Amino acid sequence: MANVAHSETSTPVVRRRSAVQKMLENPSMWRGIVAIILFMVFWEVGARFDEWFGKEWTLPFVGLIPPPTDVFAAWLEIIPKAGYWDSWIQSFKRVLTGFGVAMILGIPFGLALAVNKYFRDIFFPPFEILRPIPPLAWVPASLIFWPTNEMSIAFVTFLGAFFTIVINVLGGARTIDVRYLRSAQSMGASQWDLFSKIIFPGTLPSIFTGAAVGMGITWEVVLAAEMISGGGTQGGGGLGFFIWNSYMGGSLTQVVVGMISIGIAGYISSSAIRWLGDVMMPWRRLF
Repeated sequence: MANVAHSETSTPVVRRRSAVQKMLENPSMWRGIVAIILFMVFWEVGARFDEWFGKEWTLPFVGLIPPPTDVFAAWLEIIPKAGYWDSWIQSFKRVLTGFGVAMILGIPFGLALAVNKYFRDIFFPPFEILRPIPPLAWVPASLIFWPTNEMSIAFVTFLGAFFTIVINVLGGARTIDVRYLRSAQSMGASQWDLFSKIIFPGTLPSIFTGAAVGMGITWEVVLAAEMISGGGTQGGGGLGFFIWNSYMGGSLTQVVVGMISIGIAGYISSSAIRWLGDVMMPWRRLF
């Protein structure tokens, strides 16, 4: 009887899986790996199609770029060089500077546009006039406005993220159901309570959506700005200038290496934003 009673009251031991086990058991990760492998195989076959079947069988687009094996070999030659990593550091510094300033100014500005009608009536019209102007169109003016190329690149990078962040914050705040606000007011909530307990939490998904989109635009802008403005030297000019220098030097494999480097840098940046969003919005983990 004692054994029976003991077996009925004992609880099963639940072993927590490690982060590595969870990652290895995640089907999404394996689907992504398979997709990358298939893409690389398609790229390799397409790039070498004319070598195998003759020049008349050159495939459009993919047949004009070097195969991934050649790109990987060039990458191995570049990795030990300090200039390549200096380019990473310079581009990351410029992206984080412009993106950080855009977040610091864009989130309060978007919230102010959403919650204050008078503020919106005054500042939204000029904002809408400036928003359609491409950030790269500001490059010539920024080179005149700011005393250094570095400040010009940071300014253009800031513009690339600012408008996207503001529009997402404004749209997210204005989609909050007004019944939540009225219910809170009927229970004696102050203006600060409405903002801190309803408006700001309700806008967080839009803030991080705008941040993720703005981060992608920021990388596009900073690389183009580095190409246009010169970006300094190849050792410190950023990935954009690294690509331009490789193109001018006739090294197509290094151009592709720079493009892939941009993709990796953008993926790291966006992943960091998504991780921060999951931390600040734990309820999203249920879906």
